[in-house]
Amino acid sequence: MNNNTSLIWNIVLTLAVAVLFFLHFSSKPSAGSVTDGGVVAGRKTVYVQVDSLLLNYDFFKDTKKELENKNFQLENELNQKGRSLQNEVAFFQKKAQTMTPDQARSTEAQLMKKQQDLIAYRDQAAQGLAQEEALKNEELYKNIRTYIEKYNKDNGYEYVLGYSLGGGILFANPDLDVSKKIIEGLNKEYAAKDKPAAADTTSKK
Repeated sequence: MNNNTSLIWNIVLTLAVAVLFFLHFSSKPSAGSVTDGGVVAGRKTVYVQVDSLLLNYDFFKDTKKELENKNFQLENELNQKGRSLQNEVAFFQKKAQTMTPDQARSTEAQLMKKQQDLIAYRDQAAQGLAQEEALKNEELYKNIRTYIEKYNKDNGYEYVLGYSLGGGILFANPDLDVSKKIIEGLNKEYAAKDKPAAADTTSKK
């Protein structure tokens, strides 16, 4: 079965296509002169390395592992059901000559029904995983955007760019890289979200 839960590539593509995070524009335009190259002096711009963000954000790592495990379990389940059905078909083929025409037709119809049910179950389960992945993607993007907006309130950047190898940005000054700070903040918030649930579980014991 094709793996439709390639979370990391979906997110990388999403963030690479939307190269700019258009966040918190200052309500008061910055005073700056236009240089010969057309760049406005005094603009505050930083960037986040998308690949590094995805590799080090605990929410993403946990979500990726969770979806991979579910996909692995589904594949195993489908393989087991498929082998079981193959065994039934093989047994039917061996015994078909000893059956009456009605018995053969009835057994064949039952096997076809089982095959159709297995295909329908596979498609429904794959669709369910795809929907769950889409929701996780949405939550991931929301978490990142919300935190960057919060982070930006204290810093007043006009642009926070998403930088990735092969993306639209050909060069990025390392001095403008805020990836580490963003990742630390995201992981801190993610860890804080898990604490209440852990506390509730402990209190119930």
